[in-house]
Amino acid sequence: MNVKKNLTALIFTACFCLTMAAYGQLRMPEGFQVQQLYEVPKEQGSWVSIAVDPKGRLITCDQYGKLYRTTLKDGVVQNVEPIDIPIGRAHGLLCAFDSLYVMAHAGEGKPAGLYRALDTNGDDKYDSVSMLRKIDGGGEHGPHAIILSPDKKSLYVCGGNHTNIPAPETSRVPRNWQEDQLLPRMWDAGGHAVGKLAPGGWICKTDPEGKSFELVSCGYRNEYDIAFAPDGALFTYDADMEWDVGLPWYRPTRMCHAVSGSEFGWRSGTGKWPTYYPDSLPPVLDIGPGSPTGIVFGTSAKFPAKYQNALFIADWSYGVIYAIHMQQDGATYKGEKEIFCTAPGLAVTDMVVNPTDGALYFMIGGRRSQSALYRIAYMGSESTETAVYPAANELNQLRRSLEELHTPDADTAKSLDMAWPNLSHKDRFVRYAARMAIEHQSVSKWIDRAMQATDTQEILELGMAVARCAPRDPDVESKLIEKLGGLDWESLSMEQKLNLLRDYGLVMIRLGASEETTKAIQERFSSLYPSNDKFLNRELSRLLIAAQDPSVAEKTMSLLTKAPTQEEQIHYVLSLRTLKAGWTKELRTAYFEWFLDAARFKGGNSFARFLQNIRNEAVEQLPEADRASMAQLLNQPIEQKDPYADLKARPFVKKWTLDELVPVADKDLANRDLKNGKEMFAVGQCYKCHRMSGEGGIVGPDLTAAGRRFSAADLMETLIDPSKEVSDQYRATKFQLDTGQTVIGRIANLNADTYMVQTDMLDPGRFTRIKVNQIEAMKESEVSMMPTGLLDSMTRDDILDLLAYMRKEGELEVEK
Repeated sequence: MNVKKNLTALIFTACFCLTMAAYGQLRMPEGFQVQQLYEVPKEQGSWVSIAVDPKGRLITCDQYGKLYRTTLKDGVVQNVEPIDIPIGRAHGLLCAFDSLYVMAHAGEGKPAGLYRALDTNGDDKYDSVSMLRKIDGGGEHGPHAIILSPDKKSLYVCGGNHTNIPAPETSRVPRNWQEDQLLPRMWDAGGHAVGKLAPGGWICKTDPEGKSFELVSCGYRNEYDIAFAPDGALFTYDADMEWDVGLPWYRPTRMCHAVSGSEFGWRSGTGKWPTYYPDSLPPVLDIGPGSPTGIVFGTSAKFPAKYQNALFIADWSYGVIYAIHMQQDGATYKGEKEIFCTAPGLAVTDMVVNPTDGALYFMIGGRRSQSALYRIAYMGSESTETAVYPAANELNQLRRSLEELHTPDADTAKSLDMAWPNLSHKDRFVRYAARMAIEHQSVSKWIDRAMQATDTQEILELGMAVARCAPRDPDVESKLIEKLGGLDWESLSMEQKLNLLRDYGLVMIRLGASEETTKAIQERFSSLYPSNDKFLNRELSRLLIAAQDPSVAEKTMSLLTKAPTQEEQIHYVLSLRTLKAGWTKELRTAYFEWFLDAARFKGGNSFARFLQNIRNEAVEQLPEADRASMAQLLNQPIEQKDPYADLKARPFVKKWTLDELVPVADKDLANRDLKNGKEMFAVGQCYKCHRMSGEGGIVGPDLTAAGRRFSAADLMETLIDPSKEVSDQYRATKFQLDTGQTVIGRIANLNADTYMVQTDMLDPGRFTRIKVNQIEAMKESEVSMMPTGLLDSMTRDDILDLLAYMRKEGELEVEK
C-alpha cells in the first residue's frame, strides 16, 4: 500500500469510529476500543477465516477465493498481499509446525480437504502445497476450522453436517451410531439436509502430517469453529436450524462441551434428539437464534482477567460477539453470556487473538458481502496481567480419566472395573464417560454382568448400552425388557423416568418391537399416561404410539386440545400421524380439524409445509372408507391466518396504564389462579416469542428466570411499555431507505447485497428484504420489537394471575 492509500485508510478508520460513537451503534464494555483497520476491496473478496503467523501477521481467506497476508505495525495495516499458492476458499486456517494449514473447499481442480503449505526455500513465501486428507463436503456446512491441541502436538479439525467424517482410523465415539428414531422421522419440508444421516457434524484429531485421524465428538448441525480452554476443555458453538423455529424439534444455537466420545443428537428433519435423551449430552448454554461463526478464548489477550478467561463467540446473523464466562459445573461447565461487541449489520466471520499485541482481531463479511478487518484493544485502567485459569476440578479429572478408556484397545478388565462403579454416578457427564468406556469393549465380555446389575442407575445406563451394542436377538430383547420392568416407576426421579422411557424406545428401535415387548410396554405405561409433566407426556406418547396402544389416541387428543403452546400441540399431531389403533370417527375429525385451526400458528421457513406434510402422511394412514367419508374436511386448504387472531377474538377490556397496575403488582399476588395465569401467558401471545420452563418460542428472551430476577412491578412495566428498556441482544435496527421508507426489525440474515429483516416477532418466518444500496442510514432502534397492547383484552385479575404465574414458574425452576 502506498502513502496515499495508507492515509485514506487512516481517515476512513477515524471517521468510522467517530460515526459509530456518535450514533451509539457499536456497543462494548467500558475500557475497550475498536478500530476498523482495513476495508477489503471487492477484488479481494469477502474474508471468512483468519490466523496469526509466527511474525504476528494475519493470514486471511476469501470465502470463494484466495489467501492473503496482512502486515501490521502499531495497529495500522502496512501491507496486504495475496499468497500465491493454488488453494483457498478456506473456512479454517492455522499456522503451526512451520506450516500453514488450510481447510480448503473444492476449487481450481483440487478437492476439498486438509492441506499443508510450506516455505521450502526460506524466502518467507509459501511455495509447496500438499493435501493431507481429502474431505467429502462443501458449502457453508462443509469442512471448517483447524486448531492446535493444548499440548501443541496435534491438530483438531471439524466439519458441518453436509461433510462426511474423513475416514478416521480410530474413533473415541463408538461406531454404533444410528438414527434411533422411535417414530418415523419426517425430512425437512424445505428440502434441507434430506438424506443426511447420523452422526452429523463432527470433530476429529490428527497428527501434523495428517496421517491418522481420530473421531472425537459428533452429533452437531454445523459447528463452524472449535476452541480449547486453558485447562484443555474443548468447546464449540453449534448452529440452529432457523427454518424449524416454532416447531417442537427446533434447537437454538448453543455452546457444547465437546468431551471425548460425545454425541449431541443432531438428526435431520424432525429427528433431532431432545437434550434429556441420555444417549447424548446437553449443551453448556443455549444462546438463541443466530448463525455461529468464529470462536476463540481470550487467552494471551491483554484484557482484564475476566475477558482473558472468556470464550468469545460470533453470531453472524445478529451482529454480536458474545463473551461466554465459564464456570465448572460438576464434570462439565456452565456458561453465562455477555454481549461484548455488537452493531447493526456486524456480520462477524472469524476472530483471533494476536499474541504480538494482545488485541482481538475480527472480520466481517461472508456471502460476497462487504468485508472489513477490525481490532479490539483494552485501553482502560484494569490490570491486564496474565490471568490464572481455574484448574480442572475433581469431577472433571474423573471424567477425563474415564475418557482414556475410550478405545477398543484399552485393557478390558481395567476398563470394566474402572467404568462400572461410575455408571451410577450422580454426574451425567461422568456416567456418560463410563458408559462409553464399556461400549468400546465387546458386548460379549460384559452383557452377562449387565443383566445381573441391581443398582437402579446402573440398570438404566446398561439398558442403553445393551440396546446399542447387542446383536438383534429375541432372547436379549426379552431379558432386557424383563430387567427394565423390575424398576419401580414411583421411586424414580424425573430424569430417571425419562431415561427409562428412552431405554424402552431403544429396545424397540435396535433389538426389535416383538409382540412380547409391545404388550409389556402397553401394560406398564398405558395407565401412567398422561402424567403431570409435559416432557414425560412427550416420551410416553411416542412410546405408546410406537406400541400401537389402543387407548393412546383418545388420551393424546385430550392433551392436544389442552396444550398451551404450538410446539407441544405439533409434537402430538406429528406423533399421532403414524397411529393406526384406537381411533374413532370423532377423534379422527378432531385431529384433522386441528390443522385448520393451526393456520394461526407461525414459524420458520419450513413451518407451513411441515404442517401440510404431517397432514398428508396422516391421510395416507386412513382406511379408504374414512378417507372418502372425510373428503370435504381433508381437502380444505391450510390457509395462513392473522397471528394476532387469538387476541382480536377476545373482547377489548381497556387500555391499561402503568399508574393503574404497577402500584398493585407486588401487593395482590397472593392466592392467585396460576392455571388462569398460564392461560393468559398463551392468550397474550407470550409463548409465540418467549420460553417458559422449556415451552414456547425463542425469538425473545427466555422468561423462566424473569419472575425471580425482577419484581412484579418491573415485569408490569415491561408488559405495558416494552420500549422503556430494550435488551442489547433483542434490539432492532432502524433502516432509513432512499425511497423515504423506514423499516424497523432484527437482521436475521445477509446474502451478498441483501439484508433479510424480521419485522414481526409473531411471524418470524416472514422477512423484509432490503438491498444494501437502498440504505441511507442504519442505526439501532429505541423501539422494542415486542408489540404493545397485549394486555388490552385481559381483566385486572387476568393480569395479576399472569404475573403470579411468571413469578411462581421462576421459583419452581430454582427448586428443580
